[in-house]
Amino acid sequence: MSAFWTFARRMLRYRLMVVCALSCAALSAAGLGVSLLGIFQIVEIILGQEKDLPMLAGQLNERLPDFAKIPDGVIAMLPTDPHAAVVWLVVGLSVLALLGEAAGFCHQFLSIRVVHRTIREIRSEVFDRVVRLPLMELMRRGVADTISRMVNDTTVLAVGLTALLSKAIAQIGKGAAALVMAFVFDWRLTLIALVTAPVLYGVIRTISRKIRRASRKALESQADLYQASTEALQALRVVKVYTSEAYESERFDRINGESIRQMVKARVYRALSSPLNELLALLALGGIVIIASGFILDGRMEISTFMMTLGSLGIAAASLKPLSGMVHQINEAGAAAERICALLRAPPEAGHEAGLPVLARHRERIDFEGVRFCYPQSNAPALDGIDLAIRHGETVAIVGPNGSGKTTLLSLVARLFDPQEGCVRVDGTDIREVSVESLRSQIGVVTQETVVFRASIADNIRYGTPGATDEQVREAARRARADEFIEALPDGYDSVVGERGSTLSGGQRQRLAIARAILRDPAILILDEATSMIDADSEAKITQAMSEFARGRTCLIVAHRLSTVLGADRIVVMDGGRIVDQGLHEELLERCATYRLIAQHQLVAVGDT
Repeated sequence: MSAFWTFARRMLRYRLMVVCALSCAALSAAGLGVSLLGIFQIVEIILGQEKDLPMLAGQLNERLPDFAKIPDGVIAMLPTDPHAAVVWLVVGLSVLALLGEAAGFCHQFLSIRVVHRTIREIRSEVFDRVVRLPLMELMRRGVADTISRMVNDTTVLAVGLTALLSKAIAQIGKGAAALVMAFVFDWRLTLIALVTAPVLYGVIRTISRKIRRASRKALESQADLYQASTEALQALRVVKVYTSEAYESERFDRINGESIRQMVKARVYRALSSPLNELLALLALGGIVIIASGFILDGRMEISTFMMTLGSLGIAAASLKPLSGMVHQINEAGAAAERICALLRAPPEAGHEAGLPVLARHRERIDFEGVRFCYPQSNAPALDGIDLAIRHGETVAIVGPNGSGKTTLLSLVARLFDPQEGCVRVDGTDIREVSVESLRSQIGVVTQETVVFRASIADNIRYGTPGATDEQVREAARRARADEFIEALPDGYDSVVGERGSTLSGGQRQRLAIARAILRDPAILILDEATSMIDADSEAKITQAMSEFARGRTCLIVAHRLSTVLGADRIVVMDGGRIVDQGLHEELLERCATYRLIAQHQLVAVGDT
């Protein structure tokens, strides 16, 4: 539960609102206590205790400190007629109840404001940490689990914080006020009632542990549910083509069943706590009635005192009864808080530390020196002893069978991963020793799996270069041969793209990605099968544009088009995580068997589909 209290303390950042909320809760509770005292006086008058309001006010003054005493002039104005006294007390209690309810509303309103502002900060902090996590860490955790912690777990945490600040404090205040009045009316009966408190606490604590454990498992199952549904819906075309609807439904149903089982388990424990608490309360009430009846029959207690003590204890019990449910909500929030804290404790991506030197714009060479990289839970290295030197301004095409390490090699340049052995140098500087922002600001990337955001066409091109003007955006689109289809859209550059670019074709999405890279004006251009979704005519135009744009820049290309390979200054052939040969097309055809197979079976000539 330490994680929950860590987040609960964050509410103190809104100290003024918290103090006001607690003050309102105290006023509401004080109003309840005074109301009970007023009701006691009404009962005594009705039962003929021969007391009037001036006498009652005088007796009250004997118990109050000097600063709180009722002035004698006010006492003199009070009526002596019993019926008039009852009317005065009822009117006064009605006004007091109105003020108490107003204070209670203010407490609830302020508490909700504090909780939701705190949750907003926590969610923003979690998201900021997630986007700064190392890519490998995010791959290990899974996107669905991360989103579940960011959205679902923070929602559960909000319920717990609301239960604490908005509900628990109000109920405890009212229960405490009623309990104090019970002590005022008769301390003996009140102490007897409190004997059951340790037993009640033990029951609540035992059940709360079980609820927290079940809640943690339920949250984990819900994360699996997110993952299963996200995977199936994102790959819905494949699911349909392979007629795997039944399999996916069965898989979803299995995970959904486990999630529901854990949730039901937690709810069963919560449901069990209520009858146990009521049983203890009834046993305590029976004991109080037996003892009080002896006091009354012996003349040691007035009936009015018994009635008001019992009524105050009943109000205290009614106020404190919801606390068991709130404690369970807080325990569920504790399980969510632990998962959120685990995410926040994950170390951020290296290279963002303050004080790291800035990498000057690339002008000389890129070197891979003895690079070895292995993905987690993989026995074979993705890259094994890579030594490669690339001159500034050189266009290098990297080819190889699937799984040969081409994309992984390019990922090291942008420091999406760090090698376990060896290093990558830009102009002689190990990229692990410089600011990662200064490195990535020099890199433009276009991948086979294009990323398009739900935003306007212009904003998608401007992504990563927020200061670009509209004219610069249009120029980048023209150079990427994207202006033709953009201007044909109803709103042109202001047209909003659907989720994941669903309103555009694959080729259109790739042209936007290429325009985005052009606008960035990078020193290093990385193209990972960037023209794989473009028809031959478009590819010829884009290839010409990219050739012009690549002048004076280091260009690294993973390609499956023969034209792209032929236009490169050098071809690097990879297989099994190693570089097996490098050179020009004709040279490699003569001496490299791996390249010959690639050229025959993988490289597509212009015009082929």
